[in-house]
Amino acid sequence: MTYKTTAVSIIYINEDMINQRIDNFLQKKFKKVPKSMIYRIIRTGKIRINKKRIKPHYKLKIGDKLRIPPIKIIYKEKNSIFATKYEKSLLNNILYEDNHLLIINKPSGIAVHGGSGINLGVIECFRKLRPLEKSLELVHRIDRDTSGILMLAKKRKSLVSLHKQMREKKIQKKYIALVHGLWPISLRKISEPLLTTHLKNKQKKVSINKKGKPSETYFRIKKQYLFTTLVSITPKTGRTHQIRVHTLHAGHPILFDKRYGKRNLDSNIKNKTKINRLLLHATSINFLHPESGKKMHIMAPLDVHFKNYLNTLV
Repeated sequence: MTYKTTAVSIIYINEDMINQRIDNFLQKKFKKVPKSMIYRIIRTGKIRINKKRIKPHYKLKIGDKLRIPPIKIIYKEKNSIFATKYEKSLLNNILYEDNHLLIINKPSGIAVHGGSGINLGVIECFRKLRPLEKSLELVHRIDRDTSGILMLAKKRKSLVSLHKQMREKKIQKKYIALVHGLWPISLRKISEPLLTTHLKNKQKKVSINKKGKPSETYFRIKKQYLFTTLVSITPKTGRTHQIRVHTLHAGHPILFDKRYGKRNLDSNIKNKTKINRLLLHATSINFLHPESGKKMHIMAPLDVHFKNYLNTLV
């Protein structure tokens, strides 16, 4: 047996959880935690609902925001493998959450799902962090090395609604990237078909090919530096690696892109900085809330490494 202390957990009470006493709810959730410990953390005020202390007999109501503190749990050895280094990072990067959606500012270097030699991704981590959200699914994907906006749906109905908006092109995503060279002012749109090839190592390689799928990306210069350009990017289609391949086609690959970049260009500046991540970030998303229909605009700030690197440029 091994012990593991959970991260702080936030649960939004939905219709499947209401009318349960908080003590019974926690005992079902933490079956390996002694009842005496459950009652102690309630009594000492460490369990909070809507930021307030509650009694063990409190009955959960829809919309309640339940905060559960770190709790020591007994695990069997074989079940104890979990990417704990990601837990704090993901929880600290939640941009928006309600009973229907969870939107995060995904750090660069974390895959959105497991596979291809990766044990756990964002979706697997949040399924462990939100064990009562039985229908948690990715709404869309972004590359492992890309940072920024990532949406997860908590309900099947929400997932279907958002996918419908994506098909009807009602969801707008914006990115920023730092590319090599001086981006031409006149180059505002790239419409080149993209073909995905599956390699032997299970990875995907995307290239421009007449047999590929129609793809469309819009570009706007945000700032030009001496040898690089910061560009705002709006993809109208959502093909795999679309932005990275279109910028490469334009002759201005994104800095530190290990798959579609230019090593000789990157090597000229690697010695001047410690940063070594793809400089592509999903900055914002516009969509209609799947339940209320309200117009939503969510923004994701740049991480400190990307921001600091821009501050070193001239």
